[in-house]
Amino acid sequence: MHFTRFLATLVVLASLVACGPGRNGGPGSARRPVTVKGSDTMVILGQRWAEDYMRGRPGTTVQVTGGGSGTGVAALINGGTEICQSSRPMTDKEREQVRARRGQMPTEIPVALDGVAIYVHRSQPLPAISITQLKAIYTGRTTSWRELGGADGRIVPYSRENNSGTYVFFKEHVLGNEDFARDVQTLPGTAAVVNAVSKDPASIGYGGIAYTSGIRSLSIAPEEGAAAVEATLENVQSGRYPLARKLFFYTVGEPAGEAKSFIDWVLGEEGQKICQAVGYYPLPKK
Repeated sequence: MHFTRFLATLVVLASLVACGPGRNGGPGSARRPVTVKGSDTMVILGQRWAEDYMRGRPGTTVQVTGGGSGTGVAALINGGTEICQSSRPMTDKEREQVRARRGQMPTEIPVALDGVAIYVHRSQPLPAISITQLKAIYTGRTTSWRELGGADGRIVPYSRENNSGTYVFFKEHVLGNEDFARDVQTLPGTAAVVNAVSKDPASIGYGGIAYTSGIRSLSIAPEEGAAAVEATLENVQSGRYPLARKLFFYTVGEPAGEAKSFIDWVLGEEGQKICQAVGYYPLPKK
């Protein structure tokens, strides 16, 4: 799968042209598009959901746009999207802004699971890394691969931009909300991080588990001396993987109309199967 085409600034417009009578009764008529905006991590998943949902539903359009979780949250607050895709939970401040601007509190809907992966070049022999070691790299305390048992050479760390939900998640769960080191290179989108790491044997990066094409992902130990855990379906669903997380849809109030139909389909069997087809994980069955 060629994920490099999905950059943070890419607008993914998934639509089907109605052929025959539309759902509103007139020939070729179409309902108002369902707009989905936000997480770059989720844009490939959102696109596949939209494409499969619209197949066989003439007159239905679902527009999926990336840009980062923060961009999606801002759009939900300002009325620029019906559904926000976010790879992190909304903050209390953001929830209150939705209520103040839109008149209702947002509804949080988990739609998939992800394991934030640690990317390294395919030639990198390191099999695993701990959260403690990751923190030391990204805060600038560890700067050489030799300090991790590898060959001598400077570590080149890559990160997402600060409007990314993955950036926020990593800063909270790995850095303990400490600041990133100044020499950490920020890139606009997970695909850009993967592309950079795939070309640089000295590099390390992080992002969604679905973007591991062309690079290697490391097993992660929750602390020094603990067993390293792979980001498998079982480990992510159980929470054993240290960087397991939920991926969310947010709406203003309870979803309604075509947006509700789309969300219900995403949460159903067909939609959840697509999670694994894309490279993410379905929610545990109730």
